[in-house]
Amino acid sequence: MTRPDAAAPSRSILALDGGGVRGVLSLAFLERIEALLAESAGRPVSLAEAFDLIGGTSTGAIIGTALALGLPAREIRAIYFSLVPKVFVRSRFRLRLIQTMFDAQALQTEIGRLVGDRRLESPDLRTFLAIVMKRLDTGSPWLVTNNPAARYWADPADGAYVGNRHYRLVDLLRASTAAPYYFAPHAVPVAEGMPPGLFVDGGMTPHNNPVLALLQLATIPAYGFRWPTGVDRLRIVSVGTGLYRMRLSAASARRMPAAVLAVEALRSMAADGSDTATTMMELLGRSDTSWPLNSESGDLTGFGLTSEPLFSFARYNVRLEREWLQRELDIAITEEELDEIARLDNPGGIGRLYDIGVAAAEKFVRPEHHALPMKRAARPT
Repeated sequence: MTRPDAAAPSRSILALDGGGVRGVLSLAFLERIEALLAESAGRPVSLAEAFDLIGGTSTGAIIGTALALGLPAREIRAIYFSLVPKVFVRSRFRLRLIQTMFDAQALQTEIGRLVGDRRLESPDLRTFLAIVMKRLDTGSPWLVTNNPAARYWADPADGAYVGNRHYRLVDLLRASTAAPYYFAPHAVPVAEGMPPGLFVDGGMTPHNNPVLALLQLATIPAYGFRWPTGVDRLRIVSVGTGLYRMRLSAASARRMPAAVLAVEALRSMAADGSDTATTMMELLGRSDTSWPLNSESGDLTGFGLTSEPLFSFARYNVRLEREWLQRELDIAITEEELDEIARLDNPGGIGRLYDIGVAAAEKFVRPEHHALPMKRAARPT
């Protein structure tokens, strides 16, 4: 792929939510999309071929980077099944509420196994990649891409900052996955002779579901892509990691330590942000997969904010609710089992989650949504 070209006939974007262990749900959907594309093309197809821009937050950033490197989704799933039990290891020697839950070095080691010492400018990246993180010391969300036309790509003459091209992928992914309470923040050098930037999980921005952030990157001229809009010009696929509504009684809340209550509130806020992003995409684009947004509004079929939709859009996800799983997927599960697999840090639930994802992908990812012309298979330059 060359520099962004406004005259290009069509572009496609893949957005991947954050979600800890539950990222395995998104891998089930990605495998299904990959299989349908291969069927349409009559040959194996990597998602790096099919999408011009792949972006993700937290666990979605790890999966998205692996896809951008050209790995098949099924291979990433095998890596994921190996990575999760090594990273989410509880230790009785860590002081709860005083120390983070997990050892960040284990996370960094496993990310390093995946990406090695590659940098954002690596020629191994076969498509445009975006990684979402939060810079804590300045309070700013960061959306870092390997787009050579981006403002901060190269080093400035005055040395005011390190150009994005030099960032190591292991540092960017470790920063994007530094979920507060679970993993320590990550320091990344950003300018010569200055203290490093301190980063936490991209889920601490409005972009745990990064689909709106990627739409901004693709269309706002300052970001350097300048891709045109229209249902035949821009296709966006968004993949979630399970919708789970945390319910908390007043009595339980009163018994919780303040720090734990704060963590639960942050989790809930990330879920709300994801719902808002999906709502806006439904309002601005033509959706092939309308979801009921809430009990009051229902889905938005037949309603939009623009006279002509700005893009075509598909959102894939599951509701981690007993009634929904039974009704939609014929999967029976107890409330206790559901609470266990819905946790972001429970390796023991990964197999059951994947099975749920496979069933949902088989039902909701339809062939007519993934037989689009594919882009040229070449890396950004």
